[in-house]
Amino acid sequence: MFEAPLRLAMRPILGTHLVAVVLACMTCQAQTLPATVGETLSGKRIVLADAVRGHAVVLVAGFNKEAGDGCGAWATALRSDPALTGVPIYRVAMLEQAPSFVRGAIKGGLRKGLSSAQQDNFVVLTQDDKVWQSYFSVTEDKDPYVVLLDAEGRVRWRGYGAAKDLEPQLRAAKP
Repeated sequence: MFEAPLRLAMRPILGTHLVAVVLACMTCQAQTLPATVGETLSGKRIVLADAVRGHAVVLVAGFNKEAGDGCGAWATALRSDPALTGVPIYRVAMLEQAPSFVRGAIKGGLRKGLSSAQQDNFVVLTQDDKVWQSYFSVTEDKDPYVVLLDAEGRVRWRGYGAAKDLEPQLRAAKP
């Protein structure tokens, strides 16, 4: 006797819960690090999502040459910050838009002045540009984008722009 009215009363509640679950899943998906195969500047094949799993890390990404210059400033600032000692820093260069015949020259230029350890943590990606732009929430591709991940892969801090302006915020978010 109460079954039909109870079912009708539960519909809005179930609908609200279903929407909440869908939104939560979309958020989880949006924060999942893409599993794109790339190559380090030292020539090693790498899937960044696998390499960083289980570690707090900082990812610094550039989607064009102008952003790449800012990524270098970020890497320098992060490496010199004692509060971030021991936190691996991965630089990511997206070269999908660069013609394939110039990618070798670009990689050669990127290697200059980097130690072998820094080359191992510098990832070049040549596919999934849109997926990575979505992950980093890119709005202006001329800026460097930075993400701090905790050991569980959760984004602890996200930003873009000059290191001198934002690095203290990233440091404060360190797990």
